[in-house]
Amino acid sequence: MPAPFRATDLPRWADPSVPASSLDPQGASRRAFLRLGMVGGLALAAGAHAGAASAHASTASGRPGDPQLAWLVGDHHVHSRYSHDAKYDFDQLARRGAELGLDWMVFTEHSNHGHAEKGAAAEHAEIMAARAGNPRQLIFQGLEWYIPAAEHGTVFAAPGPHEVELLREFERRWDGKLNGWADNLPENEARAVEALRWLAARKKERYVDDVLVLANHPSRLGIDSPHEIRAWRDAAAGICIGMEGAPGAQGDADPAWVAYRGSTRAQRGEYNNAPRPDSFGGYPAEAYRTFGGFDWMTATVGGLWDAMLSEGSLFSITSNSDNHRTIWDTWRDGDMPAGENFDSLGWKPSPVDTGTPQPGSDFWPGEFSRTHVGVTRHGYLDVMDGLRRGRVWVDHGHLVDGLDVRLLRSGRDAGSGRGTTLGGRLTVRRGTAAELMITVRSAHRPNPHGVLPRLAHLDVIRGAVTGPSSDRDTWRAPDTRVVEQVDTSGRSGTYGLRIPLGRITESCYIRLRGSDGNRHGAGYLGASIDPAGPLPHADNDGDPWADTWLYTNPIYIDVR
Repeated sequence: MPAPFRATDLPRWADPSVPASSLDPQGASRRAFLRLGMVGGLALAAGAHAGAASAHASTASGRPGDPQLAWLVGDHHVHSRYSHDAKYDFDQLARRGAELGLDWMVFTEHSNHGHAEKGAAAEHAEIMAARAGNPRQLIFQGLEWYIPAAEHGTVFAAPGPHEVELLREFERRWDGKLNGWADNLPENEARAVEALRWLAARKKERYVDDVLVLANHPSRLGIDSPHEIRAWRDAAAGICIGMEGAPGAQGDADPAWVAYRGSTRAQRGEYNNAPRPDSFGGYPAEAYRTFGGFDWMTATVGGLWDAMLSEGSLFSITSNSDNHRTIWDTWRDGDMPAGENFDSLGWKPSPVDTGTPQPGSDFWPGEFSRTHVGVTRHGYLDVMDGLRRGRVWVDHGHLVDGLDVRLLRSGRDAGSGRGTTLGGRLTVRRGTAAELMITVRSAHRPNPHGVLPRLAHLDVIRGAVTGPSSDRDTWRAPDTRVVEQVDTSGRSGTYGLRIPLGRITESCYIRLRGSDGNRHGAGYLGASIDPAGPLPHADNDGDPWADTWLYTNPIYIDVR
């Protein structure tokens, strides 16, 4: 069994023994930022329950626009041997995440009777010990919820005296698998909405300080219909805040791995499905594949994500590992004691190293997929606040080291450099000119695959805000398109981009997408909407490291 997770298992920027002069630019900026205005400097997590709203107010300094942010890297979808179909010790995953630069991570074990009765409490003891020994890596406990009548979702709460009991009670009361609510029936869809309202009530009564839900791999089986996703968003304000823009299992179709294991229908994200009787009939066949590794709902400009954004309400995207079994890893499941099974124990024994690569489709947390969350201070509630506010961008393959996006009124706000950042709203008078100010920090070292990534272009995507749709099952946003592509292929280091948006005459939103430029073509809805978008790949031929993208959350412009 691996050694216990210790305080020395830190991201390098957060380890006080590492000289600031030896940090990379991303780590140096985090350390410098987090020292400012914070009691105890890098003794950061003592304020795990400090109010994020007050932290936000204290750093804004009264200047126009949003505060300066530090971007903490995380993964909200990780499985350990406390899940029936995963194999790693908690310590293995926490250490690998730290080595790969994760600042926060969420352990989301599958629902099972054994997990609810025994596993959740046993894992909680490990998480508490890790938090005490390593306060600079934020480790959440969560659950992968089998959503009634639908796919899976991440559920996680802020640390506190009731976090594990909230998860266990939620699992028993509301899990679709445990309660037999998997069938695509109206009463089961209603139960999913009721479950989200139940979580909101637990937060309102302060049983827990905060709780969030994100829909996982929404297009994988086609059973998350547009009206269900809208219902989750609308069920309780600020609880279901978004969905995975890209699923885990990104190593499934790596050609070298395919050749080694003899795969036949491998796809990035394990998206190798077709419609089934309970799938939503309005989705095309292409929805069951990833595009550049991203879910079809996100990757299609003018598709379902844009259709939801065009209603004027924020709905975030994330990217994560969904780690169960890492490709090229040599560990197998531990041997179950005689007469025991997962439900009787609540966990699986520690894995055993065989010396030979074992089946898998995943990357380690932080190895390939990263979710960047903008915060004004370091803490659990602050990460959750950043996620809820939509201060989020995601990338694959460590495509860039850093990204800061600000929307400003031309001339008036340009001097401040603050502006409105991701997830925010800028209110302007009709006819006001606006512009984007973008700071890119390019990758300065090879990624875990040994490749030095290069951002080839940034795409500016713009959509009109038309209000709530009368058709809750529509997945189209006909007014959304790529309005500009900025060539960044010759740029490196830290550089700024200024993109005029012209005079704003209608309420709209702006979001960005970037690529390494290796593989693109006309988007799913045509070149007039998306001339250089991500593409699906053939079975068994999806090298993730050679087809990497980044996406940002939107910024809204409200015209008065």
